[in-house]
Amino acid sequence: MTERLRIATWNINSLRLRLPLLPLLIEALQPDVICLQETKVPDDLFPTGAPAELGYPFAVWRGMKGYNGVAILSRLPLQPLDTAPDWCAKGDCRHLAVALDLRSGPVELHNFYVPAGGDVPDRATNPKFAHKLDFVAEATAWFAGRRALSNTVLVGDLNIAPLEHDVWSHKQLLDVVSHTPPETEGLTAWLQQGFHDAVRHFVPAEQKLYTWWSYRNRDWRASDRGRRLDHVWVSRDLTDGLRAQTILKQARDWPRTSDHVPVSVELEV
Repeated sequence: MTERLRIATWNINSLRLRLPLLPLLIEALQPDVICLQETKVPDDLFPTGAPAELGYPFAVWRGMKGYNGVAILSRLPLQPLDTAPDWCAKGDCRHLAVALDLRSGPVELHNFYVPAGGDVPDRATNPKFAHKLDFVAEATAWFAGRRALSNTVLVGDLNIAPLEHDVWSHKQLLDVVSHTPPETEGLTAWLQQGFHDAVRHFVPAEQKLYTWWSYRNRDWRASDRGRRLDHVWVSRDLTDGLRAQTILKQARDWPRTSDHVPVSVELEV
């Protein structure tokens, strides 16, 4: 027995500001599960009734005031998983994991918000960059220590554009945080711990592909200086079940929108 599963991920960049945009995402993508990053809301102020009102009666969240925060909204029953460590011992609400209850069996889902890393790509002088590299290395080691990764999906704003054509100019961004060699090598090592890049499964590596455009670009479509910071990975046993991917580029034109756009993948499990 197989079942279709559609998962969307979006760095919402403030749930309070952009909750009214979620119906647009749902209308466009019809996801079974929505993973959000940068919710920026502490748990006691999370709008607890909103997920069910949107048609997602099963929801978990982890947040803090003003920064970070992740949430998973689901049409499918789920169970929280708490086996992962407190990444870098910072308690900064960057990860949620659940088991989705499907007829074909449980699917483990991880929702990550990797540190952005600041502006200076130097571990010695920029603690934010050091934190980012350490976070990726710790996640890589944790997944490496798990045996026979299967029925697993990992999504989120990983804040790294790993491939040459995941950025508007590989040459000009090699020393810009999000595309530096230490970051791209680190993310590639993480991916290789049993995962497959579900979006690039459908889009050749030589084709430009972005999920983020800076607010600083006055006309983001005209300049098209984007980066692919938002990712969906699946464990290798799920690769044959991949059916479709969508990068909802038009979401960048929604009113008061995020600088990231939603990404979704559909698969049979």
